[in-house]
Amino acid sequence: MTAVLPERPRTAPAPAATPSVTDLLDRLALAPPARTAVVAADRELSFAALRAEAMRIAGRLAARGIGPESVVTLALPRGADLVAALIGTLTAGAAYLPVDPKLPADRRRYLVEDSGADLVVTADDTAGPLAPDTAHVTVSDLLAPAVEDLIAADGDPEDAYRPVPVSGDHLAYVIYTSGSTGRPKGVEIDRSAVSALLAELEYEGIAVPGHGRVGWNASPSFDASVQQWVRLCRGDTLVMIDDDTRADPVLLARFVDEQGLTDLDITPSHAEPLLDLLTDGGGPRPLTLLIGGEAIGPALWRRIGDRAAAGVLRAVNLYGPTECTVDSTAGWIDAADEPHIGSVLPGLRMRVLDDALNPVPPGGSGELYLAGPRVGRGYRRRPVLTAERYVADPAGDGGRMYRTGDRVRLLPHGRLAYLGRADGQVKLRGHRIELPEIEAVLTAQPEIAEAVVVLRDEVDGAPGLVAYHRPQDPAAGPVDAADLRARLAAELPAYMVPAAFVAVDRFATTTQGKLDRTALPAHARAATAAPAGTAAGPALTRSQALIAGVWSTVLGKTGIGPDDNFFKLGGHSLLAIKLVSRVRAELGVTLPVKAVYANPRLRDLAAHIDTLVAAAPGQDA
Repeated sequence: MTAVLPERPRTAPAPAATPSVTDLLDRLALAPPARTAVVAADRELSFAALRAEAMRIAGRLAARGIGPESVVTLALPRGADLVAALIGTLTAGAAYLPVDPKLPADRRRYLVEDSGADLVVTADDTAGPLAPDTAHVTVSDLLAPAVEDLIAADGDPEDAYRPVPVSGDHLAYVIYTSGSTGRPKGVEIDRSAVSALLAELEYEGIAVPGHGRVGWNASPSFDASVQQWVRLCRGDTLVMIDDDTRADPVLLARFVDEQGLTDLDITPSHAEPLLDLLTDGGGPRPLTLLIGGEAIGPALWRRIGDRAAAGVLRAVNLYGPTECTVDSTAGWIDAADEPHIGSVLPGLRMRVLDDALNPVPPGGSGELYLAGPRVGRGYRRRPVLTAERYVADPAGDGGRMYRTGDRVRLLPHGRLAYLGRADGQVKLRGHRIELPEIEAVLTAQPEIAEAVVVLRDEVDGAPGLVAYHRPQDPAAGPVDAADLRARLAAELPAYMVPAAFVAVDRFATTTQGKLDRTALPAHARAATAAPAGTAAGPALTRSQALIAGVWSTVLGKTGIGPDDNFFKLGGHSLLAIKLVSRVRAELGVTLPVKAVYANPRLRDLAAHIDTLVAAAPGQDA
């Protein structure tokens, strides 16, 4: 069933049905040489410098046999080196595999080995190889000037920028997502699909005409980062956002103003505390918020719409699975509307089908399938899984469509309302998580016989994961939750480690013998019955008692003592943001989020706040 799209303001020619792969790198070559291409904490690059570094890296890669269909792992933090290495890899005709250096070592090694990567690029060689059987090189070695570079510098360095010719169906990147089989799976995306993504962002008025300053906010391992770096290829400046700034709404709002950002990709969870801190900077156009990664609730939708109506920002809700090149639908946020994910972008066709694969009528609900040239190749080295998720398109043109597993409702004008998942996948703070992957790691622990992980709407004051587990030997006593959490943290990204662990004697089943999730016990808060400062623990000082009160509000716990640790009580990045907001509101102190990570114990955080108050009340740390 093909949707009827509403009229939208178009700001660019309609994208070609089959864009050329050379669109991106050819357009990059046209950007003014003196314009700033990359702004990072360590250094800035003009477009001339970026093209020169990319060509140098491409030459070094080619000398190692890297070319079309090769995969180069980029195990680099967000920074100018990452951008140069990424563009250099594409210039060599190869594909890149981003591996966040902050991931656990075992997971990083798995991504390299499972992908069959040809080369790993790291920031330095002090930590040893990620995967012993894969060739490694440091980014500084790739960038080091050679005699031939010095000779070329006597002429026009722009003449040296010559990307390796490739076709549109050559591989551009491999990005791993959480896997329902217990292991992450790599999604393969071709170059023409990435070119089409940029053309569609321009066509839909999301990337507006003129020179933009785009914040790189996402982890390089998250596919939203693709939407950010492609903006370089139209001549926009890419501004790298460091981790401290990303995590702190006050710092991020200040960064937006100081850097003059025109575009910021952000999840709803992180947009909410930022909204009231954004101001109309008086620039040539308001900030565009590209919001995605999880559903937007009605209250937040109205708040965003109100800020848009006030002219402070523009906001578009973007939806899309990694398997279909980042963004599949787009909908502008207006407070007068109910939440929706917009309508399908030009590079894809949508089908909303029932369980028998029949189209549902307008107003009906069903599973969303996506077809068209931006549908990815499939899962790297996973032919069976690829066949399960990429199925024949009933349109009869011989094409494939991707089964998203998302349930939607058809609204007027081709819009879609998101209704949730049809399987075990969830979204938490912008991250896509397959719950069976966490369950597989849990049941691999010797004392765990069976495990079930669910997403609860309210876990210590925010949505979170709860792991229910049955022991192998009930007579051995309870499994230590802190030890279990530490073991999972060594194998899984932090966002996949459950916030709570609940032991059960057995799992209830339905009459059909399946797990009865409705019978899982409610998550019990790890709280004592006694209020803070009673005989349950040491007495609190005045400042400690004030902070304990804020912790109780944010974490939903009582009986907090001076040696309690915010993160061991269930705190996480989103709750840390809420914590500093409450401290600001109740104590009049501007507390950076990084101070919570540096002082996780109550007594230490209280002492830090006392120092701030004594030094400069109401001022920034």
